[in-house]
Amino acid sequence: MPRIVHLTTVHNPFDNRIFHRECKTLAAAGYEVALLAVHTDDESREGIAIRALPRAGGRLARMTLGVGRACRRALVENADLYHFHDPELIPAGLLLRLLGKRVIYDIHEDNRTAIQEREYLPAWLRALIAGTFAIAEAAASRHFHLVLAERYYAERFPRGTAILNYARFPDLDEAQLAARPRAEHPRLIYTGNVKDYRGAHHHARLLDHLPDAEVFLVGRCDPDLAANLQQRADPSRFHLDGVDTYVPHERIVDYYLRERWTAGLALFPPSPHTLRKELTKLFEYMAYGIPILCSNFPNLREIVEKPHCGLCVDPDNPAEAAAAVRYLWDHPEQARQMGENGREAARTTYNWETQAKKLLNFYAGII
Repeated sequence: MPRIVHLTTVHNPFDNRIFHRECKTLAAAGYEVALLAVHTDDESREGIAIRALPRAGGRLARMTLGVGRACRRALVENADLYHFHDPELIPAGLLLRLLGKRVIYDIHEDNRTAIQEREYLPAWLRALIAGTFAIAEAAASRHFHLVLAERYYAERFPRGTAILNYARFPDLDEAQLAARPRAEHPRLIYTGNVKDYRGAHHHARLLDHLPDAEVFLVGRCDPDLAANLQQRADPSRFHLDGVDTYVPHERIVDYYLRERWTAGLALFPPSPHTLRKELTKLFEYMAYGIPILCSNFPNLREIVEKPHCGLCVDPDNPAEAAAAVRYLWDHPEQARQMGENGREAARTTYNWETQAKKLLNFYAGII
C-alpha cells in the first residue's frame, strides 16, 4: 500500500482529528502511515509511526526553524502522499509540490477570522495580517488537494472536500452510561482548548448565578488566563484540568464516563470566527449522552434543537444560561431524554465513521 506522511508543528501528536481519526482510519485501511509532530521520541502506536520533531522554542522559531526541520524530515520519508495540517506549513507544502510530490492541505480553521482572535497580536495588527494571509493562503491552495474540516470553508475553497470533525461513536455498553451517578448539585463540563474566544469567562461566570453549581474546564489553558479565571471564581466550585499542558483524549473520555453531567458547555461569544463553527465538542457530548448547553447561533441550533438534545441560549446573557442549567437540573427526566436523543443523533448522523468513508474515497481518488 502507498506510504502516507502527516505533518504538524502545532498540534499534539495524539490530536483527535489527526491521530485518532485520520491516521488511524488510514492505517486500518492498510496504508503505511507516518506522523511527523513535536514529540519526545520516535515511537509506533496503533500501527502509526510517529516521527519526533524537536520543539523549536517560541512561536517565531516554530514558524521558521520548526517548519524547516519538518520539511527536511518529510523529504527523508519519501512518501507517496503528504498531508499537512497547519497554515504555517504552507511553504513546506509548496516546496514538496515543486519536487513533484502529491500534497494535501487539511484546513482545520477559518484562518482568516482565527487570526483576529489571536490575543498575542496587537488588535490594530490583526486585521492587516488576517487579510494578507487570506490572500496568500488562497493563492497557495491552488497547488494542493484540499480537505475542509467544516462545511462553510467551501465558500473560500470550493475545490475542497469536506471531511467533518465528527467524533468517533464510542463502543459502550448502554447500561454503563445509564449507571453513571448523578451528583447532588449541578455539575457542568467543558472540553477542548480553554480560551477567551471559546467562552472561558462565560463558563466561569455561570457560577455567579448558580451558587450550588460546579464548573469543570478540561483542556489546555494558558497560565495567564487560568490565573485570571481562578482569581474570579470560587476554587471549591471551579476546576481547571490542563493549565499549560495537553489533556489526552483518554482523560477527557474518563470525565464523560465519570458521572451524569448536568450539561456539556459551549457558550462561545459571538464573533466572525465563532458564529458559523460546528463545534466538535457538541458531537462528543452527544456521543456520550450529555445534554448540551450552547450558544444560540443558527448552525448550532440546527445541530442541537432539531434532535432535541440540549438548549441554546444567548451566550452574553448569563442569567438566561443559568436558567437553562436550572431547568436541566430540576427536570432530570427531560435532561436524560435529551442525552439519549443526542446519542441517537450521533449514532446515525454525527459520527466519524461517516467521514472515514469520505476520507478513504478521497485518498483513493488521488493515489
